[in-house]
Amino acid sequence: MGKFTRVCVFCGSNSGNKKIFSDAALDLGRQLVERKIDLVYGGGSVGLMGLVSQTVYDGGCHVLGVIPTALVAVEISGQTVGEVLIVSDMHERKAEMARRADAFIALPGGYGTLEELLEMITWSQLGIHNKPNGSKVVKLTAVQNAEETDQMAMN
Repeated sequence: MGKFTRVCVFCGSNSGNKKIFSDAALDLGRQLVERKIDLVYGGGSVGLMGLVSQTVYDGGCHVLGVIPTALVAVEISGQTVGEVLIVSDMHERKAEMARRADAFIALPGGYGTLEELLEMITWSQLGIHNKPNGSKVVKLTAVQNAEETDQMAMN
């Protein structure tokens, strides 16, 4: 696939109950900035979404948040981070994120995070896209670099 220019990160709108989750979000954000990789994410300014997006934005990379209308009041607290695209529903959100990203990474999150990652894996298996899918192992071994996502592919 070559070098990625935009990576979609699926993650929670909460920070979780362990500091290691926040550390992972910050670490991934720094790794994306180091590699000059733009971020596509769920659009929230809170939780792990807020941490990774603010880190990437502060590092000078482009940030695109894609959020359905129903979640704006829940997941955006105060200032938005980067560009925000408001869509009608979750289906449109996932389709837009998939269209705009070169690869997918999941950080800790809830059922929504799991569902988003599984849908991208399913789309890959069905031939809808051929983009790498992976998850950041929070034990904490950091993703060595975004290009290694191919090696973590869950296809």
